[in-house]
Amino acid sequence: MTKTLRLPGTDGKLAEFTVANTPLSPPERPAGGHRFNRVAYAAAHVVVDPLADNDPWLDRNIDWERTIAFREYLWDLGFGVAEAMDTAQRGMGLDWAGAKELITHAQSAARNRSDSLIAYGAGTDHLAPGPDVTIDDVIRAYEEQVAFVEGQGGRIILMASRALAAAAKGPDDYIRVYNRILGQVQQPVIIHWLGSMFDPALAGYWGSSDDMRAMETAVAIINDNAAKVDGVKISLLSAEKEIVMRRRLDPAVKMYTGDDFNYAELIAGDSQGYSHALLGIFDAIAPAASAALAKLAENDLEAFHEMMAPTVPLSHHIFKAPTRFYKTGVVFLAYLNGFQDHFQMLGGQQSTRSIVHLSELFRLADTARVLRDPDLAVQRMKTILATVGVA
Repeated sequence: MTKTLRLPGTDGKLAEFTVANTPLSPPERPAGGHRFNRVAYAAAHVVVDPLADNDPWLDRNIDWERTIAFREYLWDLGFGVAEAMDTAQRGMGLDWAGAKELITHAQSAARNRSDSLIAYGAGTDHLAPGPDVTIDDVIRAYEEQVAFVEGQGGRIILMASRALAAAAKGPDDYIRVYNRILGQVQQPVIIHWLGSMFDPALAGYWGSSDDMRAMETAVAIINDNAAKVDGVKISLLSAEKEIVMRRRLDPAVKMYTGDDFNYAELIAGDSQGYSHALLGIFDAIAPAASAALAKLAENDLEAFHEMMAPTVPLSHHIFKAPTRFYKTGVVFLAYLNGFQDHFQMLGGQQSTRSIVHLSELFRLADTARVLRDPDLAVQRMKTILATVGVA
């Protein structure tokens, strides 16, 4: 099959493009599983059932078989799974009721594997922010979700709370909430600091719109509760801020980079330390990231960067502003790569990116060598192009 097709550009014109790069072969799973020297979680997307007879903007229609199969794929590549997070459209199509279903299915699958590192988002998204919501309401909402995850036997990623961001009067309210929840959890959690570029409703989190002042509060909470905190996942898209925070953390607390722009350098680290990873982009570039992490574990830093470097422009594109729409690019790559047979998403979110954006994503995915079957990818790209009149 020809690997040439016509793609639109930002100038509104069509130009021929030929897939030129050989796909990067995913590393074989060694006996006993992969042995990375970084903890690496991939935040995973969900696959919808496109044939469900419902209202796609309003109803959940998840294909559980394909959704769980993708988690198995990530485990096979050595990743942990960060479940029911924003990559799974948490708060943008996946509500708490749907998240509970997802957590139940994923935990059932995880029990069948000895290498199934997995942690689950617990937040307050069933509590709508509003003027009548109190800090006690936020605490009770967190407690409900934490209790559900722990009741399933799962580990917790303590998600940032829109309701807390709206109700808090200042840093003291964050200290009160987090101290209360961390004092109750059964095992150490990962704390999730999601910047406003990912979710505008989280602006001013930790009690300040200044990230460095907010960091003071976050670090104080984390270090005061270090025995109950496995790590913190920071998603501010700023390598400088992450490094500053990383150096201030209690030595027992891990930094998990959530920086989908600067992940390669942050994971590689410097003479004073490094970041582990909890990344949405790992969903999209899993084979490349797995192969690179294997090289890093062998102390082959040059090979690590050689494999990671081509993925960075792709990630920049997928996570470009409005950053919260990055899930569309992640699911689009899953469609191109055959992990699902359609390009549909919860809430109709496939419509949040233009055909020009998706075409550039296709080009960059080729450069990054993450189109695992170029013939299939070209065929599916042509199908999407046909829906906008490109023959």
